[in-house]
Amino acid sequence: MERYKNLSGRSGVVAFEVSADAIAVKFIDGGVYVYTYAEPGEQHVEAMKALALKGRGLATYINRFVRDRFAERRD
Repeated sequence: MERYKNLSGRSGVVAFEVSADAIAVKFIDGGVYVYTYAEPGEQHVEAMKALALKGRGLATYINRFVRDRFAERRD
């Protein structure tokens, strides 16, 4: 996983991993959530990828638009 830049300094996201049709996001609590084209959808996944690479706004986007609509949770 790639470390999240966290440019705001307040994000709950610590790392992420991008693949062709998904993004896995690791949060401070250690949980890793996988978001795919199937759930919550391609538009959301592509927006999340862009924010992850930018290093700002990913946790806010997840909280605002996708919440619990993830495909898988890994501990």
